[in-house]
Amino acid sequence: MTFITRFAPSPTGPLHLGHAYSALLAYDISQKNKGNFHLRIEDLDQSRVRSEWEEKIYEDLSWLGIKWNKIILRQSERLDFYFSKMLNKAKNFGLFRCKCSRGDISSITSAPHGPDGLVYPGTCRNEKIYFSKEQHQNLDLLQSNIRMHPNLKKKSFNFKENIFQKGQSVFTLSDFKKSIGDVVLWRRGYAAYHLASVIDDAYQGVTDVIRGEDLFEATKIHVVIQNILDLPTPKYHHHRLINDEAGNRLAKRNDAQSISLYRKKGYSPDDIRELLGLF
Repeated sequence: MTFITRFAPSPTGPLHLGHAYSALLAYDISQKNKGNFHLRIEDLDQSRVRSEWEEKIYEDLSWLGIKWNKIILRQSERLDFYFSKMLNKAKNFGLFRCKCSRGDISSITSAPHGPDGLVYPGTCRNEKIYFSKEQHQNLDLLQSNIRMHPNLKKKSFNFKENIFQKGQSVFTLSDFKKSIGDVVLWRRGYAAYHLASVIDDAYQGVTDVIRGEDLFEATKIHVVIQNILDLPTPKYHHHRLINDEAGNRLAKRNDAQSISLYRKKGYSPDDIRELLGLF
């Protein structure tokens, strides 16, 4: 089997050292395994993306010496596909419309935090969605928030983790519903990250997902979605995070850590690798 991995940035700001580490690590592993490396543009929320940031992604990655498959998958061009795949499994997903705002959910002080934010208390769970051909063209439904409350016979799930908490990770559906809850799959006009990421990994034949350890718990969401959609579960490699001097996780607002700024300061790609401990 050919080793296939990907790097999937969002064009909502400058790539920083954390992005460089993840992209270089994924690229190096694919090269070592004589595999394929895909670049995916996660531009689902069009209110936040900018074409200039997308161009910067290509510039920065090329400067780092990363080469990717010529065909770049852009998620904003695949919304109909995501919507159709979701509705086709409406019963198994346990889909329902949700009218609650984040403020509504946060007002319930007992709600714990999970990998998808505050665990949803099930307020709108009776707004169930059932599959029909008409719903594929339902503009009102397209502009709704849609959550899932999985309805599966399978009660236990697992995935292979090769770096963070190395080994076979196992969890139950009941634990999933309690600690993660009713995850959002569709956000008023576009697919949520979890749904699009799972569908695209399968579409591109990704065998190994390489990303930060902050997404380890979110992998449980992805595994459940994979089971509902009858998609394969890849291997996962959740790597360490690159933090700033204060120990905080880097964000796109950390312009001081942006790759383009290091380039302007005269750093070479090898300097970046040394800085990240990738030699």
